Amino acid sequence: MKWSLEELHRYQNEPLHIQSTFDLNASLTKLFPDIILGVTPVKVDGYVTYDGGDATVSANVKTTLTVPSSRSLTPVELPLDFNFTETYIDDRSHFSRYEDDEVVFLLKDRELIDFDTALAENIVEQVPLRVLSADEKAGKPMPSGKGWSVIAEDDYAADKQKNKKVDPRLAKLQKLLPDQDDKK
Repeated sequence: MKWSLEELHRYQNEPLHIQSTFDLNASLTKLFPDIILGVTPVKVDGYVTYDGGDATVSANVKTTLTVPSSRSLTPVELPLDFNFTETYIDDRSHFSRYEDDEVVFLLKDRELIDFDTALAENIVEQVPLRVLSADEKAGKPMPSGKGWSVIAEDDYAADKQKNKKVDPRLAKLQKLLPDQDDKK
């Protein structure tokens, strides 16, 4: 869906209601193959309002993403149910109408509002940095392979502290600068 501000002008008295299902699987998996493995149909219920030359899109979004676990890359189902609000203006002076924490976009040269792109961007923003499968949340051992293993950050710090030995070949150098010990 794409709209110009001129088209939305007719909705200044009554908002445009968006109640639709979008298929973004192909586009999101192509654009973000390392982040998104699959997307169920995206259900959107929202409104577009027009006020004083500006258009505001407010929508509730429901879908389920399949994303890789950040630990083992195992596919994990990630249900999403979130709201977003974005305002579109075509006059730079209208920025002063909005608070700093509001999302406001400046449209240039009769640029269109691309709802599909806005929807896709907001979905990608919802993917957390750390995603774990049910087994990983339950304490399943970390992945390992031939000559390597993944360890928790706390375990690494404890191991490093425990094995804080100076290489015997460098012991004499350590005595030269004793005040430099344990400094980073």
